[in-house]
Amino acid sequence: MTGSIPAAAVSHHDFPRSVASVTLMSRFACDHGLALEQALDGSGLTAAHLADPHAHVSAAQELAVATNLATALTEENHPGLDLGRRYRTTTFGIFGFACLASPTLGEALSFFLRYFDLTFAFCVPRVELSETEVIVRLDDSALATPARQFLFDRDAAAILTVSEDLFPGQFSPARVEIRRPRPASTTAYEEVFHQLPIFDQPENIVAFDPHLLTQPLPRADPRTLAQCEEQCRQLVTARRHRHGITAQVRDLLTHVDLNAAGPDEVARALHISTRTMRRRLGEAGTSYQVLRDEVREALAEQMLRTGALSVHDVAIRLGYAESASFIHAFKRWKGVTPRHFQVTFPTASATTPRS
Repeated sequence: MTGSIPAAAVSHHDFPRSVASVTLMSRFACDHGLALEQALDGSGLTAAHLADPHAHVSAAQELAVATNLATALTEENHPGLDLGRRYRTTTFGIFGFACLASPTLGEALSFFLRYFDLTFAFCVPRVELSETEVIVRLDDSALATPARQFLFDRDAAAILTVSEDLFPGQFSPARVEIRRPRPASTTAYEEVFHQLPIFDQPENIVAFDPHLLTQPLPRADPRTLAQCEEQCRQLVTARRHRHGITAQVRDLLTHVDLNAAGPDEVARALHISTRTMRRRLGEAGTSYQVLRDEVREALAEQMLRTGALSVHDVAIRLGYAESASFIHAFKRWKGVTPRHFQVTFPTASATTPRS
């Protein structure tokens, strides 16, 4: 049967990340004889970014660094596995401390999936629970070579390393299946997974005994967990609203003709399908219509404050067929009519779309 473990909060890897992972990858590169500039090539990142603990990077920037490492380092030595073992629970900041404070491994896994976009993963997990197994499928199909194998190795090794942090000496997979062909040497894989994986499989799978889900974690602390989860909730809400697909759609709507551009045109400009755009906006907690209204509200304020346009002109420029619809929407946004706003706030500075 399918269990109560939730799906991952997002079904893709395109979310902003803390700079901590790229910093760790850059140190790893330097340890293997690569210059920092070589590791960061093409990412748009510098040493100054890595020195800022509050900095964020895009998935594309981290992917560029991973591609540099995958290209420069010898694949036979399986550098992705070596890198993944350097990711400890504390690497993930407040998210990692929340996992440590969870009461059981099952609760920690659920937390990981609910706040998946606070991780650094590129392989998207799908978890299935039956009476005999917990099956974790790690989907790397959206990744291109040479980064695909490198990042699967990194993500899988990091998951196993963190699991052992949470559950010292007691976590071991029941079976491991990997899409890649069997390498000449499997020693590194056996050390990470505590067994010989089955290679040349259709999917990447890590399966383990479901009884492990109910085992108490040694550092469980309800109060710490509640505090950490509240911080994670605030962080992920801000990230989902201000970055990624939400920011891209909002930016496009700010610069297109709202009379002519609809969701199909915006999705086409983002090189994705309308269905994919709507799904990803839903995952980010918003929708195309909500963002369109936000942009309309901000642009309405800007145009009304200038005093150069009539209410009718503003309505037409914002894509409304008639002034009455615009007036109704504006009253819903601001609590006053556009004319009252224009008279009351003629010299106030213009606002921008909410981030």
